[in-house]
Amino acid sequence: MAHLSTGTWNLDSSHSEIGMTVRHAGISKVRAIFEEADATLTVSEGDVATLDASVKANSFNSKNADRDGHVRGEDFLDAENHPELTFKADNITASGEEFEITGDLTIRGVTKTVTFEVEFGGQAVDPFGATRAGFSANTVISRKEFGLTWNASLEAGGVLVGDKVSIDLEAAFVLAQ
Repeated sequence: MAHLSTGTWNLDSSHSEIGMTVRHAGISKVRAIFEEADATLTVSEGDVATLDASVKANSFNSKNADRDGHVRGEDFLDAENHPELTFKADNITASGEEFEITGDLTIRGVTKTVTFEVEFGGQAVDPFGATRAGFSANTVISRKEFGLTWNASLEAGGVLVGDKVSIDLEAAFVLAQ
């Protein structure tokens, strides 16, 4: 991977955000984040890389306690029976500062192959001697493909929750010493 040192990179969750956006009531978008995540990016010689990531389903936060409880519950993430969402990738292709990461995303026990479009923010050594790298990434999934089919009809037509979910990542990684 261009400009990224070989080794094991660990997610710096305090400088990262895992977010999602979905259309609500056909007229607006709701944004939420997952507050607990972990990821390891391994870069070896020859620009071969793998990524293993997970987020805690119970860490879903949309700033609305009722909605958060509903999304964590059986109608959506079913966090009690599926405590983590995972992503495992070993197909990472680079073109300059742009990357595509293709891997298996598992939500609620359903696994589908997805591709994230990734922008590499760069690599630098911070004032404390840690080597850091930053990435922005996005993909759009169909929630129905993952078995997240709950919805409610609207009086004016349409449904309460859109099918397309945008997953947006701002990820900072630190090279393990």
